[in-house]
Amino acid sequence: MKNHQRWIIPILLIIGFSIYVDLPTHPGIKKEIKTQLGLDLVGGVQALLEADLPADAEVTSENMQTSRKIIEDRVNSLGVSEAVVQIAGDRRILVELPGQRDPEEALSTIKETALLEFVEFGDLPEQEISRLMHTKIKTDYQTGSAGTEVDSSTSEEPVYHTVMTGAAIKQVGVTTDAAGNYLVGFELTPEGSVIFKDYTTNNVGEFLAIILDKEVISVPRIHQPITAGRGTISGNFTYETASNLSIQLRYGALPIPLKVIQSETIGPSLGGDSLHKSLVAGIIGLAAVMLFMAVYYRLPGLIADLALLMYALLTFAIYRLIPVTLTLPGIAGFVLSIGVAVDANVLIFERMKEELKAGISIHSAISLGWDRAWPSIRDSNISTLITSAILFWFGSTYGASIVKGFSLTLAIGVMVSLFTAVTATRTFLHLTLDNIKASRQTKLFGVK
Repeated sequence: MKNHQRWIIPILLIIGFSIYVDLPTHPGIKKEIKTQLGLDLVGGVQALLEADLPADAEVTSENMQTSRKIIEDRVNSLGVSEAVVQIAGDRRILVELPGQRDPEEALSTIKETALLEFVEFGDLPEQEISRLMHTKIKTDYQTGSAGTEVDSSTSEEPVYHTVMTGAAIKQVGVTTDAAGNYLVGFELTPEGSVIFKDYTTNNVGEFLAIILDKEVISVPRIHQPITAGRGTISGNFTYETASNLSIQLRYGALPIPLKVIQSETIGPSLGGDSLHKSLVAGIIGLAAVMLFMAVYYRLPGLIADLALLMYALLTFAIYRLIPVTLTLPGIAGFVLSIGVAVDANVLIFERMKEELKAGISIHSAISLGWDRAWPSIRDSNISTLITSAILFWFGSTYGASIVKGFSLTLAIGVMVSLFTAVTATRTFLHLTLDNIKASRQTKLFGVK
C-alpha cells in the first residue's frame, strides 16, 4: 500500500501544474505560454519552392540545408509565428506561414537573393554602433551612389560606404583562439584580398560593419592590417552564434536559385471553422469514451475516467510547453490517442474481471490484472511509437507536415497514456478501495 500512497502527491502536483499551464494567463512566469495553431487552423500562406536549375544540375544536401536556414531566418524577420520551413525531397523546400495575409510580400522576401556587404563605420562612437545593431541602414552600393560624396548634413539619413560585398568571400568557418574562445575565420578571393589589404592597412582601429539584407548583423573592429586574405571576427561568440554568423557570411545570398512552383492562401474563416469542428469532435469523443467506461466497468471505469481527464490536461499542457503546433491532423492524432489512453485500462479491467470470476479477492485481482495485462500493453504501445517514429521521419524527409503533426501528437499521447493508465489509475483504484467498504461488492466492478 505504501508503494501506491507515495504516488498520490506527485500525481496531484502533476494535475495542478497541468491546470496552471492550460490556463489562458500565467502570473509569475515571464515566458509566454500559448497554444500554437497551424496554417490550416488560423489561415496563412503555404508555398513549395524548387531549385531553379536544370534537371541534370547537381543540388547538394548542404546547399538545400543552407537554403532552408536562410529562408527560415527571412521568414522569422516577417514576424510569422511558428512558421514551418523544411526540406521536401532532394530539390524542394516547403514553407508554411500561419497568419500571413500578404502572400506576394512573403514569397518575394523568401526567394530574393540576399545582399551581403562590408560597410565602413569608421570611428563611430560605440553608443551609435550599439544603436545601429540589427537595424536597417542605407549604403551607397544599394542606392547606386558608390564612389560619390554624401553630405550627411543635408540628408535625412546618411549613406554608408560599402567596401566590398559577399562576392569577395571564398571560404568561412568557426575556429577558436588560444584561450578557447570561438571566432569566425574567413578567406577572401584574390580580388577581395587586395581590396581588404588596402582598406585594413589604412583603417586600423576603426569599425567595419557586416550588413546582410540591409541589416547590421556584426560590427568588428580592425585590430591589425589583413594582408594575407585571411582574418578572424571576434565578439563573445558561443558556438551557435559563431556558426550562424559563419553561415550568413558564407551564404548571404541563397546558394541556389529558387522558384515557387506551388502556392496556396488559406483564409482565416476556413481555419476558424475547422478549429471549431475539431474541438466539438474532441469533446464528443472524450465524452463517449468516458460514458462507455463508466457504464461497462462501473467503479474502475469511473476511476479510469478520472485518469483520462488527467491525461487530457497533461497532454495539452505538454503541447503548450514544447510547443507543438496544432494542425487538423495533429488534433486527429490527439483524439485517436484518447482511445489509446483507455486501451490499457480495458485490457487491465478485463483481466481483473476474469480473476474476480475465478473467486480471487479484489485486491489480488487488481494486482494480477495489472501484471498479466502489462506485456500486451507494453508491446502494443511500443508498436504504436515505432509507427509514429516512422511517420515523423517520413514527414520530415519529404515535407509532409500533415503526417509529421499527426505522428508527433499521437506519440506524445501514447507516452502520457502509459503513465496515466498504469500509474494514475492503479493509484486511484487502490486509494478508493482502502477508504470504502467495497472489497466484497463485485457488482461495482461489472461482475455479476
